[in-house]
Amino acid sequence: MSSPRTSPEAFLERRRRLAHALRDAGVPAAAFCSGWARPRNFAHNVYPFRAESHFLYLTGLAREGAVLVLDEEEGEALYVTEQDPGDVVWHGGTASLEELADELLLPVLPLDELPDSRSLAVLPPQDDETADWLAAILDRDVEAQSGPHLGGTDLALAQAMVDLRLVHDDAALRQMRFVGAMTAEAHQATMTRPRSWSAEARVRGAIVGELLARGLDLSYDPIVTRSGHVLHARGSRDQLVPGDLVLCDVGGETQEGWAGDVTRTWPAAGRFSETQRAIYEVVLAVQMQTIDAVRPNVRYLELHRQALRMLASGLVDVGILRGNVDTLVEVGAASLFCPHGLGHLLGLDVHDMEDLGDLAGYAPGRSRSERRGDSALRLDRDLVPGMVVTIEPGFYQIPALIEQARSDAYLAEHVDFDVLSRFADVRGIRIEDDVLVTDGPAEVLSILAPKLAADVEGA
Repeated sequence: MSSPRTSPEAFLERRRRLAHALRDAGVPAAAFCSGWARPRNFAHNVYPFRAESHFLYLTGLAREGAVLVLDEEEGEALYVTEQDPGDVVWHGGTASLEELADELLLPVLPLDELPDSRSLAVLPPQDDETADWLAAILDRDVEAQSGPHLGGTDLALAQAMVDLRLVHDDAALRQMRFVGAMTAEAHQATMTRPRSWSAEARVRGAIVGELLARGLDLSYDPIVTRSGHVLHARGSRDQLVPGDLVLCDVGGETQEGWAGDVTRTWPAAGRFSETQRAIYEVVLAVQMQTIDAVRPNVRYLELHRQALRMLASGLVDVGILRGNVDTLVEVGAASLFCPHGLGHLLGLDVHDMEDLGDLAGYAPGRSRSERRGDSALRLDRDLVPGMVVTIEPGFYQIPALIEQARSDAYLAEHVDFDVLSRFADVRGIRIEDDVLVTDGPAEVLSILAPKLAADVEGA
């Protein structure tokens, strides 16, 4: 099985749209680099190469050492580092300049013919080494991951790219639907294997294998853990015992770099305990009702706050929280158990365009709130058809936060710690889907992954 391929004409249309936007913004020329494979521990042992997302969006080409230039006067051209003949022995041959030109529908030239110009606007590469390389060949300052500090034509270029990538075109949606479905299938296939699971590593190996079998890479380092209260737990090295919940946050990536991001939480031995099921149902109700509320022109911040209100209401029902729901959200009692935001943009990056800081996630005139429960939110835009977002509420018993709550007299009066102690077997639960905004009800791209409690137990 292989990922769908985007036509050269679709990439050409993206470049045309961007060139038009840059003319309107007064940006005469812009450069986009593909980047380089990064050493893992020494020069010849590198991490798998993954081209920069903005470059991929405009070319679909996964080739190291390439620079795309869009110039108002000279037009567009791709400049590539030509392969060392000795490299062919180890890695095989790459496409010639003529073959690339035919494939990409644009002129392709050797890198040493790149025009010498300090006026090229650029976007921040992902690592210092690539930034230094780009600075040297362009003869201008370039900083890695400088999104919050962009200015001048670089900032205008970044805003034009955000406007272009924020709403996915038909070719992008084809990629997103594929990776959403395949990622969901991988979760489903793993969950339906015979229980019970004896180790995190076995679960991790199973789901990664399912993704690879579907022609996908990984869009991020998988989170597969019994320690669900560690939001981005790494390693998957613990043993699993009856009574454990497995939090499995794993996403695939297409050959063109489009990301899936799906989380399911399920009992390692096949059955929820009474307390686990009670909290699972609370989180699931929050997630499903929030997805139902995804519509055009709805502000994502309001979805986030409504999710916290629903979570607070559910935790009042099971006895963990007490008091007025709005008050519980305001004082941070709800975010005590869900300290992250509701979700984020999804596209070529699993947190789409966050290399540009909050420029993509926050609409013009909006910035991160300091209010408890809102400060970690990665997205505050009004939703429009063609956007893809994640919806991923959760419940976590994070020891450090629980202890802080005990020492906060006002917050502590809203938490029944005796009742909370009865839920000790619920370390963390997260349920996450990839959701496409449409003109009507949202389209859940990852719908194939089971999440109803009965389905999870019967998987």
